[in-house]
Parts: sequence; C-alpha cells; structure tokens
Amino acid sequence: MVEKDEKFYLVRSDILPESMQKTIEAKELIERGKVDSVFEAVKKVDLSRSAFYKYKDAVFPFQAMVKERMITLFFHLEDRTGTLSNLLSTVAQAGGNILTIHQTIPLQGKANVTISLNTSGMFINIEELIYQLKRLDFVDKVEILSSGA
Repeated sequence: MVEKDEKFYLVRSDILPESMQKTIEAKELIERGKVDSVFEAVKKVDLSRSAFYKYKDAVFPFQAMVKERMITLFFHLEDRTGTLSNLLSTVAQAGGNILTIHQTIPLQGKANVTISLNTSGMFINIEELIYQLKRLDFVDKVEILSSGA
C-alpha cells in the first residue's frame, strides 16, 4: 500500500467549521481532566461523537503542534554590531534551545538569518516569542518557515 504525503495548513480558528472548533474544545476538556470520557466532552460542547472521531486526529491548536518540537524561524535583520547576539539571547531567555543558525552575508545593510530551535523547554508560547522578536528594533521581519518533529 502506498502512503500519500500528508499536507498541513495553518488556518485561523475563525474560519474553521464549527465541528472542528468543537472537536478542539472537547479534546482540551479531556486533556485537562475536566471530563471523564469522550461522551461527556462531546455532550458538554454540543458535538456528535462521530464528528469528534472524524476530526480528533486531524485538528490541533498551533501551540500543541510546536510543543516539544523543532521550529524554524526566518529573520530579516539590520546589519549592526550585536544584532545576532541579541536575537539569540532573546530566544535563550525564553527557554528555546537553538539547534542551528544560518546567516547570509549582509548586503546593503541587511542580512537573512534562519534559526532552528527546540521549543520543548520554552517558558512562553511561540506566539509570545515571535512578538518579542518583532519588537527588537533591528528585526525587519520574522516568519515561521516550518515546525515539526
């Protein structure tokens, strides 16, 4: 049997179908121990069990996908003394374990940097880290290139 490649998409929650949103809510109830069974969880969020089982292995909150995983971030930085050091320090202070760094030679006062990091030890969520990184005055752009195991 040939396995087809899975594709993943990052989608804003407000455009997900209601049944997918409710599946995520039910999974959170189960994971947090607020209910004792799938039956209780789906009843509490007003979702059918068949819809829950249809989507339970297909929808995940973004933070759950990057927890205990590697994420790759792309930066467009101003070429100033200490920028890379400050960037790495910000990631380290958040508890990110930097695995790889790649920096291009600065051209016209700008450089591209790609960092892969393990997020499992982070004290803050990835959204907060990206917010902090975007606020650094030498950072022109931050993008998530990939996340995965």
